[in-house]
Amino acid sequence: MCDMLERFRRRRPARPPHETPLSAHQLWLVSLSAPVNRGREASRTTLYPFRYRDDAEAERWLREQWEIPDREELLHRLDGLLKDGYRAPLREQTGADPLAWDVALYCDVVRKGYAAGHLDAPTAWELLGATVMPTVAAYDSWRAYATDYLLVRKVWMEGLRATPDEDFPAPQAVSDAHLRALLDPANHASPWNQVPWHVISLPDRPL
Repeated sequence: MCDMLERFRRRRPARPPHETPLSAHQLWLVSLSAPVNRGREASRTTLYPFRYRDDAEAERWLREQWEIPDREELLHRLDGLLKDGYRAPLREQTGADPLAWDVALYCDVVRKGYAAGHLDAPTAWELLGATVMPTVAAYDSWRAYATDYLLVRKVWMEGLRATPDEDFPAPQAVSDAHLRALLDPANHASPWNQVPWHVISLPDRPL
């Protein structure tokens, strides 16, 4: 048993599929999912959602977290997130149209769908691009986007109290700290510092 575990430790994780360097617009699109990508395994600067290749994990995650077994259901769920998502029942509670929560989830599901093999890269980019107009119309900065995301997350967590899923999400303090790190100007690893909000309104360029 110890020998087997040692072999696993020595085994190098598979590299993710080769991707050409992202353009400024592409990194901006990927960065919309940054609020939900807290783990060390997450890649925030590639279309592929993990730092190492793990297609099976993407497929498992889609099945368990979203009940998405195939491409058809994936596209159905994405359509729902973009049209109404979770924001529809939250409008009365928040007094606003909290788009950021649904956009972050939508982009995360697109990237996981790509990793699971339900989408090819061109389709994934096209789906991500569908978020630009409504998102830019709703927010004028990464800070505004993050603020709205956290607002809805708090409401969502309140709704989980006294349910079997109460302990499922990360504590609010963890999410708050993650968003602060993304917004920290000194954090050069944050994709939000690599592509400022207004970049998506300018002509695309290489990074």
